Amino acid sequence: MPDEFDDRCETTCIHEDNVRVVKENMVDDETFALLAETFKALGDTTRIKILYTLSLKELCVCDISATLGMNQPAISHQLRVLRNLKLVKYRRGGKSVYYSLDDDHIVHLFNEGLEHVKHSR
Repeated sequence: MPDEFDDRCETTCIHEDNVRVVKENMVDDETFALLAETFKALGDTTRIKILYTLSLKELCVCDISATLGMNQPAISHQLRVLRNLKLVKYRRGGKSVYYSLDDDHIVHLFNEGLEHVKHSR
């Protein structure tokens, strides 16, 4: 039997103070669009695996490929998506390119999401 919860208000009373506070703190549409793109990128299992590996250690494409059992072109494609969204960064070291998470915000975002999933299991 489906849940019959109705989330509509039973009154048309608007809490003007609450609405005002939220409107004053609302971010612009471009920021929301960028955030949506970030979460869309995180909706791919391969990209999540890459972020997880990079949350543990800076790795080159060869190492990521070996860790995940995938070919390098596939890894490179996913890294490009993550790099374009500024979720990962890279540095050159000799003949290799090493990837890491872009900054502590990404580490926190990833770890919070992981903890949420583990907690809700």
